[in-house]
Amino acid sequence: MASEEQISAIKRAKVLMVGAGGIGCELLKTLALSGFQDIHIIDMDTIEVSNLNRQFLFRQSHVGQSKAKASTFTILRFRPKISITPYHANVKESRFNVDFFKEFDVVLNGLDNLDARRHVNRLCLAADVPLVESGTTGFLGQVTVHLKGKTECYECQPKPAPKTYPVCTITSTPSKFIHCIVWAKDLLFAKLFGDKNQENDLNVRSSDTGNSSEHSADVFEYRKDEDIEQYGRRIYDHVFGHNIEVALSNEETWKNRNKPRPIYSKDVLPVKMTEKNGDTEKDCATGDVSVMAFLSLKNPQDIWSLAENSRVFLEALRLFFSKRLKDIGNLTFDKDDQLAVEFVTAAANIRASSFGIPLHSLFEAKGIAGNIVHAVATTNAIIAGLIVIEAIKVLKKDNNNYRMTYCLEHPSRKLLLMPVEPYEPNKSCYVCSETPLSLEVNTHHSKLRDFVEKIVKGKLGMNFPVIMQGASILYEVGEDLEEDMVAIYAANLEKAFSELPSSVISGTVLTVEDLQQEFSCSINIKHREEFDEEKEPDGMVLCGWVEAPVDKDNNKPIGNGESTSNALPSEEKDVEIQEMSGGTETVTGKKRKLSEVDESKKQKKPEKLDVDDEDDELVISDDWESLAKKNRV
Repeated sequence: MASEEQISAIKRAKVLMVGAGGIGCELLKTLALSGFQDIHIIDMDTIEVSNLNRQFLFRQSHVGQSKAKASTFTILRFRPKISITPYHANVKESRFNVDFFKEFDVVLNGLDNLDARRHVNRLCLAADVPLVESGTTGFLGQVTVHLKGKTECYECQPKPAPKTYPVCTITSTPSKFIHCIVWAKDLLFAKLFGDKNQENDLNVRSSDTGNSSEHSADVFEYRKDEDIEQYGRRIYDHVFGHNIEVALSNEETWKNRNKPRPIYSKDVLPVKMTEKNGDTEKDCATGDVSVMAFLSLKNPQDIWSLAENSRVFLEALRLFFSKRLKDIGNLTFDKDDQLAVEFVTAAANIRASSFGIPLHSLFEAKGIAGNIVHAVATTNAIIAGLIVIEAIKVLKKDNNNYRMTYCLEHPSRKLLLMPVEPYEPNKSCYVCSETPLSLEVNTHHSKLRDFVEKIVKGKLGMNFPVIMQGASILYEVGEDLEEDMVAIYAANLEKAFSELPSSVISGTVLTVEDLQQEFSCSINIKHREEFDEEKEPDGMVLCGWVEAPVDKDNNKPIGNGESTSNALPSEEKDVEIQEMSGGTETVTGKKRKLSEVDESKKQKKPEKLDVDDEDDELVISDDWESLAKKNRV
């Protein structure tokens, strides 16, 4: 039974929930049933059919409605006396500023992306409001508590970058199916249906090797009144046949590799599609456009043969040009676009067949292409319960009993929930400890625009930056700026560092602020002449802001549900379970827990993992499953 003190703390608390998706639905239900009386919810998303299998506050009739408002309506049906205030909005809007956050006793995150998490973390630090962060990935999950000056902030540990692959591997020497997916999605799909002016290695022509043929023209150009199947076969023969032959001409490449085989459409599909399959116009006149429906490929978990993949490839391309011609030139791959997924699956499988890589089903290919895995509703419910437990501790100011709790996929010493004491703030954190950063950049060539887009917004997560050198403002964003200042700042963006009104050279210290987040940091500039284009594509290197390394050998997407930011303590030899009267503690070896003052009891901080996700799906950077197995205790 809850104590009077606990009940009182719950009833008088004003709580802000950010996110009303997989975790958010379970969290709102648990808060309402636990006695919380004043709850505010921010969520910018609307309900989709795919949400209904795990977000149990929503019904079919709610599809298309605001998640924040629909969840509020559902809860008030069985808890009509509590106050719930929904905001169908982006938490990064200017109205949700520091003063807004100061109104709350605790903030509970059920967010679905890294950028928003960082933004909320900084607002909570500026407002000095406790933050309870959470995330799930499949059967794994976590809840962490962040209090200014007492525990690590959300950004005290680095987050991993999304997995990337060298361009040369993707275009020339794929060895894994993920390489074929990236090629099909980011190169071929983009070239056919996206910006026509982009250049990539798919533009290799016979003339490049001294031959003369139809390939001397742009094979990707759709000619007026051209038969669509003829066009599709020309694309097929170019990317799966001709380009492979061009690659084979470089014998040095294949000395220690298995040679790919060129594939031409006439060898796989000697009969024209129209002669064999007829017309799909009537079949696709109603409902979503889908090749699978017409070709009777009913099970998305079946692995198609080379011939079936070739039929899907040609038919999908035909449907894009016959049904969605107006979209061509502006399309980007969307995991929810059935026709796009069918095309990418087929193209990746044909390329995989050429390079001797095992083929995959559409279900698997979609998961890889969208970096998605299906959510586990039970994990969301468990994590929501743990969030409320930690929120109650925060409201009671029960500092000694805060826990970061990890939900495991497999029992470890009969435990599925592993509580760990929070860690002290990282003194090197540029967010909560204001440690200066340094930037290596060619001050003569790199433009201020690159710095703003790639570093200030891309890496530091600022939304409305102000960049200053001393008292001079080099760049500023704001709705209240005068037109002449907007023009000056726009002109500055196109100038190199050394050409700015207040010249930025080696040794210059820039101050970068985000007034909405009430966050600022200092960046020491260091001039550097050259950068490795492959390893340092940005042409600048930020030091003091470190991304966690990713697993180079693991490429398959893993994990479910909402994204996560922490991992378990990382080395089995450093982990020891101790049975204590207050529960189970995990003692490790380097970073100090809040409760430890003796040097002999320092604790190692957990390795941080962070992945971006979309509600029920996520971009993966590391192998959670192997990590969990590695940390058996």
